[in-house]
Amino acid sequence: MKTELTTLLGIEYPIIQGGMAWVAEYHLAAAVSEAGGLGIIGAASAPPEIVREQIREVKKLTDKPFGVNVMLLNPNAEEVARIVVEEKVPVVTTGAGSPGRFMEQWKAAGVKVLPVVASVAMAKRMEREGADAVIAEGMESGGHIGSLTTMALVPQVVDAVSIPVVAAGGIGDGRGLAAALMLGAVGVQMGTRFLVADESIIHENYKERVLKAKDIDSTVTGMSHGHPVRTLRNAMSREYLKLEQEGAPFEELEKLTLGSLRRAVMDGDVVNGTLMAGQIAGLVTRRQSCAEILKEVTDQAADVLKKKVYE
Repeated sequence: MKTELTTLLGIEYPIIQGGMAWVAEYHLAAAVSEAGGLGIIGAASAPPEIVREQIREVKKLTDKPFGVNVMLLNPNAEEVARIVVEEKVPVVTTGAGSPGRFMEQWKAAGVKVLPVVASVAMAKRMEREGADAVIAEGMESGGHIGSLTTMALVPQVVDAVSIPVVAAGGIGDGRGLAAALMLGAVGVQMGTRFLVADESIIHENYKERVLKAKDIDSTVTGMSHGHPVRTLRNAMSREYLKLEQEGAPFEELEKLTLGSLRRAVMDGDVVNGTLMAGQIAGLVTRRQSCAEILKEVTDQAADVLKKKVYE
């Protein structure tokens, strides 16, 4: 399936894998890229040299385009930004702020820059700063979220900027890809669907929780202090929400979640770990390889578009 996104990034399918902290490491990123999508390494708060190692491991497994997600609030962001250039990473996605201070060096190195945005205002700012495209992410997504839904956000961003727009948040199958294209996006970013990919290194306990999730099984913590995070419900999220409702200070809530994502991903603690997943989790019912996921999503999208538009 060819779109403006596949041309821009040199990929086969208009699908970007989300840069999920602790999840988006080199096995998953390389598998997605090798299969024709755009695999992403989630730099998150990892030490810069670990990010460099991850980049080099991806290169050993594929010669296809891939990217690195740079969290701009990370104290190491400046060093990670430099490593991206030194290691000749083709694409960068960004979150948690503006990549303006890094744009000049990235553009000079030929890096394609796709910031994640949650509002029209931020999309316009990213266009002014030289972004090649933006990823408009709705609140249906897992992890840190904004306040607008994908259905509302994407067409408004499409109308507001002249650069390509990628849709994200609550997209996990071909119907979601087709809907995004109809809204004016040139492709999608998916995270939750890839959690259960064969090449995903997350613990089996985490994968099983995603596979068994129902439509109402996610919740949002952190709304009261302006840092909302979508996760699957468990004992930790219930305790967090209880403390939040009681007016607990931000510092106390932060202590509760310290290291909790790692515990879920690496140790399989589905009781007290943070199980980041989007509202689309209820649609994810099968384990598949990244190649199978990409082909199934795009084939279904093509079929849906053909039927709905031409019947």
